[in-house]
Amino acid sequence: MVEPCLSYFAHPVDSVGGVISVPGDKSISHRALMLGAVAEGNTQIEGILRGEDCIATWVALERMGVSINHGPDSTVVIKGVGLQGLRAPLDSLDLGNSGTAMRLLTGLLAPQSFEATLTGDQSLRRRPMTRVVEPLRAMGAKIETQDGYPPVLIQCAENLIGVSHRLKIASAQVKSALLFAGLSARGVTTIQSPGITRDHTERMLLKMGVKVVTDDSHKVSLEGPAQPRGTRIVVPGDFSSAAFFIVAGCLASELGLLIKNVGVNPSRTGLLSILRAMGAQIEIKHNRDQSLEPTADIEVKKSTLHGIKIPRELVPQAIDEFPALFVAAACADGMTVVSGAKELRYKESDRLRVMAEGLKMLGTEVHEQSDGLTINGGGLGGGTVDSCNDHRVAMAFALASVVAKGPIEILGASEVATSFPNFLITAAQAGLRIETSTGGAVD
Repeated sequence: MVEPCLSYFAHPVDSVGGVISVPGDKSISHRALMLGAVAEGNTQIEGILRGEDCIATWVALERMGVSINHGPDSTVVIKGVGLQGLRAPLDSLDLGNSGTAMRLLTGLLAPQSFEATLTGDQSLRRRPMTRVVEPLRAMGAKIETQDGYPPVLIQCAENLIGVSHRLKIASAQVKSALLFAGLSARGVTTIQSPGITRDHTERMLLKMGVKVVTDDSHKVSLEGPAQPRGTRIVVPGDFSSAAFFIVAGCLASELGLLIKNVGVNPSRTGLLSILRAMGAQIEIKHNRDQSLEPTADIEVKKSTLHGIKIPRELVPQAIDEFPALFVAAACADGMTVVSGAKELRYKESDRLRVMAEGLKMLGTEVHEQSDGLTINGGGLGGGTVDSCNDHRVAMAFALASVVAKGPIEILGASEVATSFPNFLITAAQAGLRIETSTGGAVD
């Protein structure tokens, strides 16, 4: 449900701390829903994210004939229909603001025996789809777009052929879409990435009985057709959601802030490496595995951060965490340089531009390049910033308030519900003070 506010009013606080949890991982939740839908047998999902993005995937699958029910103890049970068991939807599938749903479903539906149209809100219709569509067409898919953008029309193409793809940009969404299509294709589908990408899809396919071959050169392949089998999937807390509180703890937690049950997949945790290089005190506790996904508790303490030149090889592993990281850079001593991050221009907003403009409004010296930012840190003032309806930008400026010299008004905060439905409650538990445009502070 969309939060009943258009703006946040975030106030400086003396400190943050305590013990908190974050919602289930959005990337894993999307994949569990989709693979569970085309699996053979039932899939039980525990800890699924119930944010608007994942609900859009849930509803789309139900509209294609998949039974998804609430089970005991907050679980979700999916009755799989098999790779060719989906049914044609009666109308277009509206995926709201979810780029993950749009790209992954394009791959899942490419081999189907029916026609489907994928669309979404105004923001999603500005997200490029060419880099997903072109390699799928090379497999035999029949897909049309509006000059490379949604809506996406997927036509019947039941005889896809596995081919080798070399990605120009490291992208887990493109890789996963191709692997999803490869499940129904004849022959071997191989994807070569130029760098590390999230491997949630590979891990989940292995758990569901599909042989996936990977190597150290960032290559992954599977031979189709390959039918996934239903299984039990435990979704850890979303590292990207935890990132805001990791940074808040680094800035203002004298006694420590503990974030429980967070996914620490090494393909996702570049933020930790970057913050540690900046001087952050971060401790990983109680490492364990859940459904082949590494999970742990993360404790952070107030740290003296200094600016660095961020290694380009870490950028793909921290791509969704950069809004929070830019705030850390603004509060660090000295200059932080980010390059190789042009992908940030194609998220829910142009995150390079929007974050640069917001930080400048709060008194930070920022220089914008085509593929990154140079931030001269030293602290933040108060003021008004526009998140441009980007959930991660809104949360990043909310956490910035913990050490700002005055309150920060954040416009366009309603989209936070797409990934973090209870953000205001969790923020209050950690000690942040955030009011909404519709009334008083959330306690």
